[in-house]
Formats: sequence, C-alpha cells, structure tokens
Amino acid sequence: MSISHSSFLISITGGTGSGKTTLAAALLHNFAQRGGACLLEQDSYYRDRSHLSISERASLNFDDPEALENDLLFTHIEKLVNGKPIEKPVYCFKTHTRTSEIHIVHPTPVILIEGLFALRDSRIRMLADLKIYVEADADLRFIRRARRDLFDRGRTLESVIDQYLSSVRPMHQLHIDPTRSYADFVVQNNGDIAEFRSEIEKTFSRVLQSMRLKQKSS
Repeated sequence: MSISHSSFLISITGGTGSGKTTLAAALLHNFAQRGGACLLEQDSYYRDRSHLSISERASLNFDDPEALENDLLFTHIEKLVNGKPIEKPVYCFKTHTRTSEIHIVHPTPVILIEGLFALRDSRIRMLADLKIYVEADADLRFIRRARRDLFDRGRTLESVIDQYLSSVRPMHQLHIDPTRSYADFVVQNNGDIAEFRSEIEKTFSRVLQSMRLKQKSS
C-alpha cells in the first residue's frame, strides 16, 4: 500500500547490468515532455570515503546496502514528494569519494528512484506508487558491467572479475534478487537493444495507465 501524495513515485531496481539505468533514463525523457520528472540515482548516495586511503577504499564492499546513505536518500524522497527541493550529492566512482559539487533537484509530478536497492528499503516501498524490477541473465549482466567499469570507470578486467565473484554476485543473491517479489511488474532485458526499446515502450504505457488509475481514485 502506498502513502498518499501528489507526486507519482516510481521505484526501479534490478541487478548490475540489468538495464535499470537505461529504463530510468528513458522514462525520465518521456515524462520530461509531459509536465516534468526528476531522477534520484541511488549511486549518488554512496558514502563518502575520502577519509580512507586509496587501498582501503578499493577493498570495501560497494554492493552491500550499508555502503549507501539510505537515510539521506529517504529524507530527500520525502522532501520531494512534499514539494521541497533537495541538494543531491555527486559521487565519483574513480576515487570512491563525493565531490564538492551538488545538484539541486526540484519537485516534479513524476519522481524516479533507480538503484540496486530501490525496492529493499521498506520506507521507499511504502511511498512508491509503482515498483519495477528489471531482469536479465547473469552472464549478460556481467558483460555489461565489465564494459561499463572498463571504459567509464577506469577499472582493470582482473579487478572487475574479482569484485564480481567476491561481492557483486553474492550480494545480488542475498539483497537484490529477493526484492523481485515486491515489484508490480518485471521488465525483461535479455534480447538486443531493439527488443529492450520495445519493453521500455510497454513499460511507459503501463506507467501511464497506473497514473490514470491513481488520478481517478484520488
């Protein structure tokens, strides 16, 4: 059961490399043309590790939910649904620290939450009007993650493999995969980009239908 508020809150989750970020960006673009939308990426809320050495930062488990400032994220969601702007932090994955930059996010009719643990926090689930899980086979997710970490985050293939086996895979099984049961529906992303685009279009239609139902009931 969601808590009544004027904004329409969509929570999107799935394993690493599943395509949840792509789905969230597509929905953000579509809703930006229909009255406005904003996006809170859970990745922005990783804890600042600037007080640790580089080697200590590299050894941390970033796939554990406690690696994130979950209370801050929830506070920001509450402010947005109550019509107040927030200061979203900016996180650097190459240094594992927060930058001095912040992004001002203003409340919008549609609020998107995207991240590995977007359905794990019961407080966020209670606020969410619609909960989506993006699913893809493990081998595809690993390949997509490896490409991202190698080209966008300056990682080595060996470090990507080590992290996947030591923390990403077990944390997915423990913390992420079980949240699939909370989703209102599951989006599949096991095909090529054209098939996923088709899934995104279907998802957008389902979201619009859910929004109309909420408007009728309010």
